[in-house]
Amino acid sequence: MKPQLLKISLNPEHSFSVRHDVVPVFYNKWHYHREVELVCFVKGTGTQFVGYDIKHFKAGDMVLVGSNLPHMWGSDESYPAKKNKARCESYVIHFLPDCFGPGFFTLPENKSILSLLDKAQRGLAIKGKTKDAVLAMMQDLLLADSTQRIILLLKILSTIANTKDQQFVCSKVYVANYSPQDNDRLNDIYQYSMNNFSKPLKLEEIAAVANLAPNSFCRYFKSRTRKSFSKFLIELRINHACKLLAETQKTVAEICYDCGYNSFSNFNKHFRSITSKTPLVHRKYYQEKGG
Repeated sequence: MKPQLLKISLNPEHSFSVRHDVVPVFYNKWHYHREVELVCFVKGTGTQFVGYDIKHFKAGDMVLVGSNLPHMWGSDESYPAKKNKARCESYVIHFLPDCFGPGFFTLPENKSILSLLDKAQRGLAIKGKTKDAVLAMMQDLLLADSTQRIILLLKILSTIANTKDQQFVCSKVYVANYSPQDNDRLNDIYQYSMNNFSKPLKLEEIAAVANLAPNSFCRYFKSRTRKSFSKFLIELRINHACKLLAETQKTVAEICYDCGYNSFSNFNKHFRSITSKTPLVHRKYYQEKGG
């Protein structure tokens, strides 16, 4: 298995790309590319897969994804359900680590940017006022021309590199373990899990999606993701629970069952193990933040 290699289309007159996407759903395939990616979500919510880690993403989030780091943005089901409506919006920059020539980022003046590109191998979430400033520059970059494009990209990278408004997305560096013989297998597992986590999901069922025997599936999944499938499923369910607690008025009991749990005690136990908070404390935190 390996994530899909995505080839980024590039205007031959430009050394890197910047886009403003308004689409029904974000690109929802487990993929990687040599280009470093900076994305800011303006509209839309969903499940973010970066390296080994799963998180909920929402409008206002900004993420820097390092070169060849696998990732996927799974839009929430509520968005694609309404046909012919572009409910997802983002600004995206893609650039190769050597887009300005070999050794450019190793120049002494670019020491902080080189360090930033190294940290991006674990994914970086950009926060606070820095995020707002960077988004404004990304929007300016869409209209920029000639040398001004290069200046703006360097200013964006320098701004991110020299701020404390950043945190790692991934708990550890992703180590590639690809097998070209089954290119789409992990993507199938992720897609099926996202579509079915709200119901009891048997090991035999998900193993069949991967066309493996249950025992073989368990070994396979752990070797690729560094976690058991049961832990992965817990993370998927609890991340969805966090979203529902923050964005809806459903009771904790309703959310428990919406996320595929039949046991309230198990739900509370797993929620605390993932978030270090109780569901009610999590909801109160978001209410005090104003959503």
